[in-house]
Amino acid sequence: MHRGRGTETGWQRHWPWLAAALGVFLLLLLVLREPLADRLWPEPPAQELREQAAAALQRGHLSAADGSGARELYEAALAMEPDRNEASEGLTQVALAALAQADNATRQNRFEDAHRALRLARELSAPREATRATADALRVREAAHAGLDRMWVRAQQAHAAGRLHGAEDAALPQYRRILQLDPGNDDVLRAREDAIGQLLQDARAGLRRGEFAPAAAAIAVAREYDPGHVDLPDTEARLAEERDAAVRNAHQDLEANRLESAEQRYRQLLDIDAEAPDARAGLVQVGVALARRAERLASDFRFADADAALVRARVLAPEHAAVRAATQRIERSRRLKAQLEPAPSRQRQQRVAVLLREAAAAEQRGELLAPPGDSAYDKLRAARAIAPDDARVRQAGDRLLPFARDCFERELRNNSLGRARACLDARSALADEEDALAQARRRLAQRWLAVGDERLAAGELPPARSALRFAREVDAAVPGLAEFAERLRAASASGD
Repeated sequence: MHRGRGTETGWQRHWPWLAAALGVFLLLLLVLREPLADRLWPEPPAQELREQAAAALQRGHLSAADGSGARELYEAALAMEPDRNEASEGLTQVALAALAQADNATRQNRFEDAHRALRLARELSAPREATRATADALRVREAAHAGLDRMWVRAQQAHAAGRLHGAEDAALPQYRRILQLDPGNDDVLRAREDAIGQLLQDARAGLRRGEFAPAAAAIAVAREYDPGHVDLPDTEARLAEERDAAVRNAHQDLEANRLESAEQRYRQLLDIDAEAPDARAGLVQVGVALARRAERLASDFRFADADAALVRARVLAPEHAAVRAATQRIERSRRLKAQLEPAPSRQRQQRVAVLLREAAAAEQRGELLAPPGDSAYDKLRAARAIAPDDARVRQAGDRLLPFARDCFERELRNNSLGRARACLDARSALADEEDALAQARRRLAQRWLAVGDERLAAGELPPARSALRFAREVDAAVPGLAEFAERLRAASASGD
């Protein structure tokens, strides 16, 4: 009994301290319950996103590019927990809220906001009937606000004045705006069809006059406003036919050395299609031909004409090897001309006589084109520079031309195509007939294609590419060139 009283007395003695400690513990538990709960049972990130999305939806903040809109937040939560329905239901609520915003914006004539909200509702698969009703209400309200009757009058006035396109107040742009607001307006649809028909009729008339660029532009406008117009296929077919004819004519001009005409035709093709590969390749070949013309002019020391031709060649084919070679040969001709100092008439005659004898001796040795500077061709060219009207010089040229022709035929038979090309250049410099030169170029280009075909069949792509380049330089219009180039391109692609 005495021990029990002592224990009870001790417990009673510590009771105030235990009560105070218990109170502090309960107070801390009350204050820190949420941080501790978050640490022990953290809330899932998806739940946080859903809560943020619900708050954004409540504020009417439905979508935002920075991801803070209700739509984006619900979609992020759905991506994290695709099996939970809360985010999907939230997106449905966003769609309905978007419809409500569209209705409200329509009533307030805030048409841009209405279209944006309606677009969001459609993207989130809002109920179809409700979406259609909202869209119809928006269109009617917008049409009434825009004044369709006034727009229709202005469009008819522009149509009557022949201003069909090219400005915002032209007929076709105004017809398009009216139809955006009132798609079922039969009067506007008929007017638009008439305007496009007139546009295509003008395009066909332009094609008959050879005005390709305006016709192609008109066809593009018609296709933009009504790709299903009844007259469009026929007009496009005519444009294609005229383009094919222009390509053939350009190639024929190039082959016949009518370089200015060929360049003009190729540029017309680029007016139709700025990236047309055949037209761009044709202009390069015109540049190559101009470079060769510049060489021939320089060989006669007609440097002003040679420089003019070389300038055009550099514009059309700035990176081509033939243009670089022509530049070097023209410079050599300049140096040769500089060495021929003016001299008294008797001395010039003596010098011409010496050069002609040296040319004849080179002929006898068979040195028609080589070695450079001492060949019969180079000696005759020097003599022509001193006395271009001398009858002896002309006679020597007439005598040398058959040698150049024989040289070409011999080297072609021997399949020495590089030397055949040099002989062909000599024939050109000696003023051979254009028809004969064209036939010779065609034969040499065909031989290069044959060589290229053999190399391609053997899988030797670099020699095949070289053969293609030489054939194109000699005659860009040789039949089979495009087909061989395509086969070589395909083989190169598969080899890569």
